Amino acid sequence: MKLELPLQILSEGNFGNIIHHDVYQCLLSFLIACFLSIISIPIIINLSNLLHLTAKPGFRSSHETETPTLGGIAIFAATLIAYFLWPHSENILDSNLISLAMTGVIILFFLGIKDDILAVDPTKKLIIQIFASLILVAMGNFKVDNFYGIFGIHDVSDFISIPLTVFIFIAIINSINLIDGIDGLAGGISLIAGLGFGIWFILNDHFSFGCLAFAMSGSLLGFLRFNFSKTSKIFMGDTGSLIVGYLLSIFSVEFLTLNVGYQHDPNAYFNAPIIVMVLLIVPIFDTLRVFIVRIFKGGSPFIADRNHMHHILIDSGLNHFWASFTLWMATIVNTTLFFAFHGDITNTASLYVYIGMFASYMIIATVLKRRVTSRKRKRNLAKSPSFNDDTISASKKLFRRQ
Repeated sequence: MKLELPLQILSEGNFGNIIHHDVYQCLLSFLIACFLSIISIPIIINLSNLLHLTAKPGFRSSHETETPTLGGIAIFAATLIAYFLWPHSENILDSNLISLAMTGVIILFFLGIKDDILAVDPTKKLIIQIFASLILVAMGNFKVDNFYGIFGIHDVSDFISIPLTVFIFIAIINSINLIDGIDGLAGGISLIAGLGFGIWFILNDHFSFGCLAFAMSGSLLGFLRFNFSKTSKIFMGDTGSLIVGYLLSIFSVEFLTLNVGYQHDPNAYFNAPIIVMVLLIVPIFDTLRVFIVRIFKGGSPFIADRNHMHHILIDSGLNHFWASFTLWMATIVNTTLFFAFHGDITNTASLYVYIGMFASYMIIATVLKRRVTSRKRKRNLAKSPSFNDDTISASKKLFRRQ
């Protein structure tokens, strides 16, 4: 691990050179992105209100007033400006990957803006997401080609790795989009994951990706200040969720790629796939559960409803902050516990544990959902004109007999 503070620079008093140190550049990118996000969002809010570019409350909404949805513009601009302030890695491969990544980010930026303003057909959105992913996968040879011994599998061919990597991109992009249903959830989870990846990149001298992760995290921190505001609220919209999901996909695949040498590199993680899955445990679990519930009920997995965990927590009585905080802490606690207890357990065994955690998550969500449904029924009965004291007494007698 090669993280060295520039003590020699400090001792010589040459403070001007601190700004050229890679670690400080990453930290400055975080702070600058946060600052740019904070100063630009009020302008976007005013323009959105002036042009009536706001989201109206609906049956799935957790807000009661029209709210601007173009916060993703600030996230996009703040991230890119803060990142490109500095010259980055001289590694040609890293530079090429970052260039291709920026191309994909820009494509999804315009897709998100159009979707936030005019709405885009889901099939077209999926096609464009696949195209943006293939730019990196095909042109940058950017793919997951090792299974880290899961089920005894290590290296895999392009016939498997290319579709798998595209699937990872699409899954993460849309899972971030799907959890963007209450204040602070998508932004907070992405901030935690971005910092997690960014710290590892910096500690292992991959400063280009570390700086990009920190810039994205800083822009999200600035966004959260307004996302929780009561007087100047804004949503990230599809513009933000698509960009953030795409960047998290890039960090995930790069993290997996760089850790393939775990057998020879003491700083690499042999359980990198599980680390990615734990860092993104909330969007992964929530998306899987919602799809399973919708299919089990005989509906389409792509038709929106209020079955997300954040909806259940809100309906259980939590406000937006505490619902989001609960899921933030689920990410932090599970990640901490994994690093504390994973030991030398194989990735296959870790995957089984992960599946067991998902089963527990399904049970918890089901119990909470039934309680919410039961409360709603009681409220509706209480409001019913025919629901009087005689009805209550008769119900009690019937209950005693049973």
